[in-house]
Amino acid sequence: MTSSIPLRPFLPADTPALRELFAQSIEELTADDYDEDQRIAWARSAADADAFAKKLASMTTLVALVGGSHAGFAALKNNDTVEMLFVHPHYAGQGVGSALAEAVERLAQGRGTKELSVEASDTAEAFFADRGYQAMQRSMVPRDDQWLANTTMKKRLGAVDNDS
Repeated sequence: MTSSIPLRPFLPADTPALRELFAQSIEELTADDYDEDQRIAWARSAADADAFAKKLASMTTLVALVGGSHAGFAALKNNDTVEMLFVHPHYAGQGVGSALAEAVERLAQGRGTKELSVEASDTAEAFFADRGYQAMQRSMVPRDDQWLANTTMKKRLGAVDNDS
């Protein structure tokens, strides 16, 4: 279904493009849910290129490429948490996010994870709900001098394969 979007592992050389994608995604796609100061504070979390690269490299990070352009990325932390999933605004609504989410879910399940969680932004909550994630609790996350609301969501994986 979404397998036509090529995915590959993160490489350090992806860092500049992914920092830009991260900032553009926050600025353009979350404007209905977060004010300008919140979006600036959130995007600033990738301001340090080395720290951002180390963060992505410390997780299983997949990069979606469309026509050679960085279209999105997703990071799986500890095999049980979708730490990041961002799509470039130009590719929003074209299946990039679904391809990334599907790949991360398959990886987690293949590694024995029974339940996957995500701290979904208000913008991403409906996307994850459509994928079978259930809202568990609301939270406020500090970013610089701003507070951003999100929802902890969980999804059971692979209920068919094992009883445990």
